[in-house]
Amino acid sequence: MPFVLLYLVVEIVALVALASWIGVGYTLLVLLAGSVLGLWLARREGLRAVRAMTEAARDHRVAHVETTDGLLVATGGLLLLVPGLVTDVAGLLLLLPPTRSLVRRRMVREAERRAPVLRTARIRGDGSIVDGEVVDGPGFPYPPTARPALPAVVEGRVVEGEPGEGPVVDAEIVDGPGVDGRRAS
Repeated sequence: MPFVLLYLVVEIVALVALASWIGVGYTLLVLLAGSVLGLWLARREGLRAVRAMTEAARDHRVAHVETTDGLLVATGGLLLLVPGLVTDVAGLLLLLPPTRSLVRRRMVREAERRAPVLRTARIRGDGSIVDGEVVDGPGFPYPPTARPALPAVVEGRVVEGEPGEGPVVDAEIVDGPGVDGRRAS
């Protein structure tokens, strides 16, 4: 209840201050123009957010940025529906892409500070997803419990033909223990 009273006091003070500065008629015109501009921006940015989420789903990407943008656009639209000058300004700011980007980064940073697992999920969500299965067979001499620590990913060329003995030529270890960015030769 105290927040509602605080909200009412802030809105009344803002309206009275604007009306005493530019006049009652122009204050009503500012409120009307803000509402029309806000509704237009909410529609445009809402459709843009939906398209971005659709594109992310089509590209099989995690849509964390697009989802957060959609949430902020919806919040901005909701603030425009609440009567008042301060909420209209806050809603318009959330509908503008540059300020929405600032708010999104701050929101994500705060959420990751409170729950560090979110940062890990965001970082891992940006990578490729490979559908495959692990097959233990005659080509792998180690039992599953006695396998040595091997690099996780090696980039290189795939050469058709039978695998043979010999050194690795033109490959780079990307991820794994002891990785320092050296190229194998």
